Amino acid sequence: MNGNSAVRLENVSRAFGTTAAVNGISLDIARGEVVSLVGHSGCGKSTLLRIVSGVEIIDGGRVFLDGREVDGTTFIEPEARGVGFVFQDYALFPHLNVRDNVLFGLKRRPRAEAAASAADIIRRVGIEHLADRFPHTLSGGEQQRVALARALAPRPAIVLLDEPFSNLDQGLREKVRTETLSLLRSLNATVIMVTHDPQEALSAGDRVVLMRAGEIVQAGTAYDLHDRPANAYAAEFFCSFNKVPGVWRDGRIDTVFGSFAAHHRIGGGDGGQLYIRPQGIAVSAQRGEFSARVEQRIFGGDSEQIMLRIEGLDFPLKAVTSERLPKDIEMVKISILEDRVMVF
Repeated sequence: MNGNSAVRLENVSRAFGTTAAVNGISLDIARGEVVSLVGHSGCGKSTLLRIVSGVEIIDGGRVFLDGREVDGTTFIEPEARGVGFVFQDYALFPHLNVRDNVLFGLKRRPRAEAAASAADIIRRVGIEHLADRFPHTLSGGEQQRVALARALAPRPAIVLLDEPFSNLDQGLREKVRTETLSLLRSLNATVIMVTHDPQEALSAGDRVVLMRAGEIVQAGTAYDLHDRPANAYAAEFFCSFNKVPGVWRDGRIDTVFGSFAAHHRIGGGDGGQLYIRPQGIAVSAQRGEFSARVEQRIFGGDSEQIMLRIEGLDFPLKAVTSERLPKDIEMVKISILEDRVMVF
């Protein structure tokens, strides 16, 4: 076993009736690492989080935390695992003020020690001015900070976040997420964060674990999953693509846009699809290899989304460009950027 491993899962399974929520998953998470668990609803990511916390008992395999087996041939209760859990709905006690919510997880410690620990984490999280207020008087971002302080008060080595930012609006979500992860990194906590948001997963984690139907599709850095997806499912989860049909010949795929080297080709057979990112279509009023008719334009500030009709294709292509085109332009020139394509 890796001596630097904070969380180790060995062939872990958990089923509910005939449904395998987690199916033979093995995963190592290093101490101090921030890992994003991502996938569509029902893929098993929250179940995996609950297994690590001890709320769910596994049907097979083994779970280790900091080298100690906590489930498998033996079982360690959740409260003895040294794990902090921040839930999606924060689960604050409405009848307790902020200070007492934070103190709740320190009930077994001497009163003076508990008070000092609570005061320290309240200061670190930046909610000293809220200490005497009750949850119903707080904003969503403030409640999230209180839930985080309560989870961190006992100084857990491992912190589990179950979609903790999903209840916040977009602008506040990014701010609170950045602050939260910065604090957790400063404490050298090992963090597993569940999210269904691909962009949040890519931006937040040192490593990203993509799940589907109870299994891991791919695990790696954000760059690995975005630039070198293991399969078409992984590619499309993190980015929308234009899928252009083609024919596989001698290590290349022939399409209406010409022949492309299949550096990322996965799968066999003569037929294939050229996956083109919207940012992989260079759009210009005058320069390009192919002509395209503009069907729709959606202005987004720094960039513009353009729907293009190409001769030889019976569906439009979506391009995203930062080039400012004339307002009334109907025909444009396009080129395909070969380093932005994949073949499946």
